[in-house]
Amino acid sequence: MFLTITTTGTPERPATDLGYLLHKHPDKAQAFSTSYGTAHVLYPEADAERCTAALLLEVDAVALVRRGKGKGRGGAPDAVLAQYVNDRPYAASSLLAVALSNVFSSAMKGVCNARPELPGQARPLRVEVPALPARGGPDLVRKLFEPLGWAVTAEPVALDTAFPEWGDSRYVSLVLESDTLTLAEALRHLYVLLPVLDDAKHYWVAPDEVDKLLRVGEGWLPGHPEQRLITSRYLSRRWSLTRQATERLELVRLAETDDSEVEEIDNAVEAETEAEEKPTPLAVQRREAIVTALRQSGAARVLDLGCGQGQLVQTLLKDPAFTEIVGVDVSMRALTIASRRLKLDRMGERQASRVRLLQGSLAYTDARLKGYDAAVLSEVVEHLDLPRLPALEYAVFGSARPRTVLVTTPNVEYNVRWESLPAGHVRHGDHRFEWTRAEFRAWAEEVAERHGYGVVFEPVGPDDPEVGPPTQMAVFTMTTPKEAKAA
Repeated sequence: MFLTITTTGTPERPATDLGYLLHKHPDKAQAFSTSYGTAHVLYPEADAERCTAALLLEVDAVALVRRGKGKGRGGAPDAVLAQYVNDRPYAASSLLAVALSNVFSSAMKGVCNARPELPGQARPLRVEVPALPARGGPDLVRKLFEPLGWAVTAEPVALDTAFPEWGDSRYVSLVLESDTLTLAEALRHLYVLLPVLDDAKHYWVAPDEVDKLLRVGEGWLPGHPEQRLITSRYLSRRWSLTRQATERLELVRLAETDDSEVEEIDNAVEAETEAEEKPTPLAVQRREAIVTALRQSGAARVLDLGCGQGQLVQTLLKDPAFTEIVGVDVSMRALTIASRRLKLDRMGERQASRVRLLQGSLAYTDARLKGYDAAVLSEVVEHLDLPRLPALEYAVFGSARPRTVLVTTPNVEYNVRWESLPAGHVRHGDHRFEWTRAEFRAWAEEVAERHGYGVVFEPVGPDDPEVGPPTQMAVFTMTTPKEAKAA
C-alpha cells in the first residue's frame, strides 16, 4: 500500500517543515513494525520549494491471516486461498489507516514540540493514493472529501488496460488537493475515510471504535452531509454502535449550534439515575415466545429440530415442566458446541436424564423422532433450498407427527427496518430465502391441510403496523382423527 503527502513552500516557510510536522527527518528512510507488516517512511523529494513524504506499507499476508482468526477478513474458514491472494496487500484500506495513525500519531494530534506554531498553520497539501477501493465509485469519493475542503480527482482504474471493453474496476486513483487545511486535519480525514470507502475493516469493530470515531471526527464529522453513511461504514454496519455514535454526534451538533458544551445539552437525566434499560435481543424474545407457546400446548416431551448450538435446549432445561428435551442437528460441530454450552459432562444425573443431543438430517424420516408432544423448528426452514422443503415437511408432519409443531422464520418485509442491512440482502448469508407474511401463511396453511393440523400465527418482536414483526411464528396443532379425516 502506498500514499504520498506533498507540500510546497517559500524561503520564509520552507516545504521541509513537513518533516517537523510528521516527526520524520527528510534525510532518513525509516521503517516501523506494525501488527501486519512493516511501514516505511521516506522522502522522494525534499527542498524549500517542494517536499513529499511517502508511506509504504508492506503487508505480511501470513500475519494478517494468523491475527485475524475468527474475525474480520482473515477469519473466514472457507476462504483458505483468498486469505493470501486478494487485494489487501495492494489497495489502501483500514490497514493503511492504522499505519497512518501509528506512524504519524503526533502529527494527527497536531503536536509538534520543536515547532509548536506549525500544526495550526494551513498549508498547500497534495495527497495521492494510487489504488483505493471505492465502493460507490468516484461520485462517492467526491461526496466524502469535497465538503471537507478538498479538490478531488478520482480516476477509475480499468480492470485490464489491454481489454478496455471489460470496463472499470471498483478501484480509483485518488488525488486530493487543498490550501485551507492543516496536516492534522488531512490525516484525520484519511484515517476515517479510507476504510469507509473500502467498506471493510481488517479487525473486529468493538464499542471503543465509537469513541475513536468521535475523537478523530471532531470538528468535521458532525456537520458532514454524509455523516450517516460514514458512521455506518466506519463501524462495519453494526447498528447498535452506529446508533450510539449518531446520537452522540447529534448532541455535538446541537451544542455547536447553541454555542454551549455537550454536557449542558445532555443534562436531561441526572448521572445518578438508573441506566436506561437495554432492549431485549430478538433471539431472546423468540425463545420466550416459543417457551410460552409450548407451555400453553401442555407439552412435556419436546424436540428442538435444528438445535444449532443449543440455546433453546438450555432455556427449556430451566423449566421442570419439560421432562424430556431432544436437540437434533445435522452438524456434529454444532452439537459439540451445544454439549459444551449445556455442560453435559458435568451435569447431574437427574438433569442429564432429561436431555439428549442427536445427529440427524431433517430431510429424512427418523424413527427416533416419533411420539413426542411438540417439535420446534426455530429459524430452520429458511436455511433449506425450496425444493427440499417437502422432504422436511413429510419428515416432521407426516412421519414424526408430534401433537404440536412450532415454526419461526424471518419476516422479509421487516428487513427495511434494519438500518445495517443493505437493501435486497437477507439477514444471514446462509438463508436460501426469506418469506413475506403472506408467503409464510400460504405455506403453513397448505402443510396443515395436507397433514391434519390446525394452524395459527403469532408475531415475535415488535409488531410494526406497516411491515409486521421481525419474526413470524406458526403454531400447528394436530386435529382429532375425526377432524383430520374431514379435512
